[in-house]
Amino acid sequence: MTGFLWGDEADEFFAEAKRKRIDLDGKSSDARSTSSHGASIDKGASKDKAASKDRENAPLSVSELNAWIKAALEQSIPSFALIAEVGSITKSGAGHLYLTLKDASNQISAVIWRSTWERCRFDIREGMAVLCTGKLDVYGPRGSYQIVVQKIEPQGLGPLQIAFRKLYSKLEAEGLFRAERKRPLPRFPSRIGFVTSPHGAAIHDFLEVLRRRWPQTNVLVIPAKVQGEGAASEIAHGIELAGRIVPPLDILIVGRGGGSIEDLWAFNEEPVVRAVVASPIPVVSAVGHEIDVTLCDLAADVRALTPSEAAERVVPNRDEIAETMISLQSRLAMVMNHKVRELDTRLKGLASRPVLSNPDRMFDTPTQRLDEFERMVDDAVARSMDLRKHQFEKMASRLESMSPLKTLARGYSLTTLEPSGQIVSDASQVSVGSMIRSRVGTGEIRSQVVTVQPE
Repeated sequence: MTGFLWGDEADEFFAEAKRKRIDLDGKSSDARSTSSHGASIDKGASKDKAASKDRENAPLSVSELNAWIKAALEQSIPSFALIAEVGSITKSGAGHLYLTLKDASNQISAVIWRSTWERCRFDIREGMAVLCTGKLDVYGPRGSYQIVVQKIEPQGLGPLQIAFRKLYSKLEAEGLFRAERKRPLPRFPSRIGFVTSPHGAAIHDFLEVLRRRWPQTNVLVIPAKVQGEGAASEIAHGIELAGRIVPPLDILIVGRGGGSIEDLWAFNEEPVVRAVVASPIPVVSAVGHEIDVTLCDLAADVRALTPSEAAERVVPNRDEIAETMISLQSRLAMVMNHKVRELDTRLKGLASRPVLSNPDRMFDTPTQRLDEFERMVDDAVARSMDLRKHQFEKMASRLESMSPLKTLARGYSLTTLEPSGQIVSDASQVSVGSMIRSRVGTGEIRSQVVTVQPE
């Protein structure tokens, strides 16, 4: 992609610097101008020589020294091209862009003036590799030097971004960033651990917010280096140590204050990410850089943009809790009053019923109905008895009409042998001398057979 040209602001900036430049030999431009006009050397030769010697031995002011360095850099180092990775980026209110250009081990400040930036045809992002053309400049108020970028072209991703993406792909494939493994934070924690530098601003900002919101919480600071060589191993060790504390912590916070991507790089290291995932305690990542997301942020159960926001997310606000309690108390009183009024109305309604106002009357109707049932039962029993009596008499009459006694009453008799009781129906069944019993209509006759005359 095509770059862009030197801007108007840069011309004005360097023109002003050139007007105030001091020569490397210690002589000002005004002195050179005076000697060029052909002033009489003979008349003041001794004075000029003494003055020149005084100027050489006189101490410089800070402004003069910076101007001297500025002139030396401009004369000795012309415009140059530079391959670098973009670090932190800041845009001023005037529209100028201040950024850091870096490689694996060093970095340098740079500025892109607004007019130059407006001609840029791509967005500059942290981690981007760029090809810059520019000149060195000394910024006097801070005594620092920087590159004034005249032209810039993108070259792809820088080494840190490549390393970041490679590790992200590896850990993401293992499922370390899955949302379903995230754990909720306890609502009212009593013990909180914080893996960070005990001398950094992060812990002070965190405690300040915590004291204001929920001061009864205990905080245990686990010291760890959060920047530079060895920081990742210390942070990972601090996380592992926090998981072995007894009694156990409710929440563990891992973080630091803001900084460039290089400053925060320890939180992109694999040991830190794996320690966060393995922690038995819910972890809040509070790396103070709102723009970039670290791998620690992705692996943690909760991400907070800053340590101050972490304090706001892990503990409730006591003022809000107090207001909620007052509101609940008011609502509870209102509900209880409403329930009492409702029960009072129901009680009055029950008290007005006859069963309570005149309980004796509640037996009148049942007694009357019982009497009616008693009469109905008596009538039913009487009718049933009459019916049964009539049926009995009818059956008795039928039995009587069929009774052998009726036959006997008409002059017949029934003869049986003694003592077997066998009915005699044939004369051959008896012999002379046999005892017989004869049943007649109104009695019995016992006889002894005298003669037997079979037909």
